[in-house]
Amino acid sequence: MTPSSEDFVVATTAEEAVDRLAVLHQQATSSLSRALKRYVKEGIKPDAEQLRQFHYPELRLTYLCQGEVPATVRAYAKVQVPGTYSVTVTHPEAFRNYLLEQLQPLMHDFTVCVEVGVSQQNIPYPYVVEHGDELAGSGITAAELARVFPSTDLSAASDGTADGLYDWEGAEQLPLALFDAARVDFSLRRLVHYTGSDWRHVQPWILLTNYHRYVDQFIRHGLDVLQADSRFMRMVLPGNVVIERGMAEGEMQAIIETVVWHRYQMPAYHLQGAKPGDGITLVNIGVGPSNAKNITDHLAVLRPHCWLMIGHCGGLRQSQTIGDYVLAHAYMRRDGILDRVLPPNIPLPALAEVQMALQEAAKQVTGEQGDELKKRLRTGTVLTYDDRNWELRWAQERPLINLSRAVAVDMESGTIAAQGYRLRVPYGTLLCVSDKPLHSEIKLPGAAGAFYERAVTQHLHIGITALDLLRSQLNSLHSRKLRSFDEPPFR
Repeated sequence: MTPSSEDFVVATTAEEAVDRLAVLHQQATSSLSRALKRYVKEGIKPDAEQLRQFHYPELRLTYLCQGEVPATVRAYAKVQVPGTYSVTVTHPEAFRNYLLEQLQPLMHDFTVCVEVGVSQQNIPYPYVVEHGDELAGSGITAAELARVFPSTDLSAASDGTADGLYDWEGAEQLPLALFDAARVDFSLRRLVHYTGSDWRHVQPWILLTNYHRYVDQFIRHGLDVLQADSRFMRMVLPGNVVIERGMAEGEMQAIIETVVWHRYQMPAYHLQGAKPGDGITLVNIGVGPSNAKNITDHLAVLRPHCWLMIGHCGGLRQSQTIGDYVLAHAYMRRDGILDRVLPPNIPLPALAEVQMALQEAAKQVTGEQGDELKKRLRTGTVLTYDDRNWELRWAQERPLINLSRAVAVDMESGTIAAQGYRLRVPYGTLLCVSDKPLHSEIKLPGAAGAFYERAVTQHLHIGITALDLLRSQLNSLHSRKLRSFDEPPFR
């Protein structure tokens, strides 16, 4: 590395840049953690020089091309206009693979200057308190700590870049990524709170469901692949409970019985492979668009490769049968949760790669094809509501539903797709018809049990198979159709 202005250092390789980010982040967080413990124990406040150490590292990229922009079909790791791009970075060691995936092609394909230094953005003290034990029994309040140490500034945790609110014309420095360090740290802590496991366990291939029976089958699948010759090495359950390859099945079952998943609002289950990009995470998000937005707001900072909604829906067509599948190719958004940042009249494109993977997975798992598959798998518009009892307004809702040609109704899919579009995470939806509210076919106890026994396992395996198919086409999956006019270089 060579010196640069303002204590920033030029990195000649992507590896050098990430190494420097990791060193600076470790120094800053360690200094803040020590100062915090010293204050709690001895009442000693950090001085001005120490306070200047509690800052995130910053990554800068300067592109001075005055001629034609190098041609690339890649949807990420590219710069569109000359200028200086920057972003503050948190946990660079944990995000090493992602950072290298962005920096290496950028530095290879474009003439850029990459620099690393200390930013002016404070690290809030709660983000270095790992377990809360440091403050237990101290008698010191959060309000007192906020007067002494940098505290959480919600105005700094913004989605302005993702929502197109960043002023690219008047900015001295352009955004290098969608999320800066403060926004990422905010979500990392929320992920731990809601899912019950360390955010580092979350895998880049994500299944979202609205029913716990899918969790039961995911755990069963995890046990099967851990005992077979597969790429998976361990399964992490809520509470950071770990099941390792090589354990006896009885030992695995005993560990599973100790998990208190119901303590967490949206428990997550992580099937981890030998390589970072091999694993799958399942999150039971519960019911409703608020939960769907909440969890995807936070999962997005991890820059997953894809998230798929696999859950239950109500069938709206007479020709459908309970247990049939619906592959969403459009969404009618009546959830209301994102209207202020992504109006419902904005179209959400179906991603061809995801659609084809889901259809191929359905063919492989069911063993059906052609007309037989068409009887079970219907493609169409999914209507997402924020009101579970929308049927009570059927007379008022019917004309609009009829115009939309909707074939299924749920409470999460439209929100999850909108979040994928908004936050540049490839998305898709495959639902299973669990009832037909408009045709007097509801889930009675006996029929429901038979339906769940038959359909949930198959449905889950279709989702897992689709993700496996998508793993082999990563470059085409990260599509240019999700990019805006003013887009940061990083995915």
